[in-house]
Amino acid sequence: MPRFAANLTMMYPEHAFPDRIAAAARDGFAAAECLFPYELPAAELKARLDASGVELVLFNAPPGNWAAGERGLASLPGREDEFRHGIDRALEYARVLGNRRLHVMAGLRAPDTAPEVQRELYLRNLAWAAQAAATAGVTILIEPINPRDMPGYLLNRQDDAQAIRAELGEPNLRVQFDCYHCQIVEGDLATKLRRDIGGIGHVQIAGVPGRHEPDTGELNYPYLFALLDELGYDGWIGCEYRPRGATSAGLEWLKPYLPQRL
Repeated sequence: MPRFAANLTMMYPEHAFPDRIAAAARDGFAAAECLFPYELPAAELKARLDASGVELVLFNAPPGNWAAGERGLASLPGREDEFRHGIDRALEYARVLGNRRLHVMAGLRAPDTAPEVQRELYLRNLAWAAQAAATAGVTILIEPINPRDMPGYLLNRQDDAQAIRAELGEPNLRVQFDCYHCQIVEGDLATKLRRDIGGIGHVQIAGVPGRHEPDTGELNYPYLFALLDELGYDGWIGCEYRPRGATSAGLEWLKPYLPQRL
């Protein structure tokens, strides 16, 4: 049976971020994820999670200046120290929160840097991050993102991400399989899940093309959920979508997967 984590960055926009945890718990979510938890002190966020009985299962390392358009530091020349400080900060949050998965964003293509040089830096920073995270029991995730939503992003394809994982050989480096991004760039999701399941560390969902609830659009999610069960995937499935309206009103798709209450 699939297990779903509410994405607190996209879902429940009708609530302030700290209040989204309790809202998700009321709707039956036992887990949550978010892009960046750093607007709250880690201890305060942990207290809110504990009060609601919700586990935080994924968040991102600091991405640089998000408001200015930066989308990760791992491949950016001259930003190595900032990248490492960001990983240290993220791991401290993970220690307090009990989180065991950290997404490290690659960054945008650097126009003044040769692609092979940027890739080499990306792999070197990823290896450092994975080794630092290993001592904390944390898995580092890399995620291919479609260029329509994030133009210029360095990593777009699942096979490229899996090749990086294999090349580095770090046991705690895995690939984040976002069905929404993969469908837009590549399609053929079932074949890719079967091919790569051993290297997948987290799954995310959204309807395609609108990035709304997973019961809309061109993907057959019940089939994909059954396939993930068949393949033995026992991780969380992050609901990284923008609700069409009030979040709770759009959760009819979730009800068949919630524990039955007596």
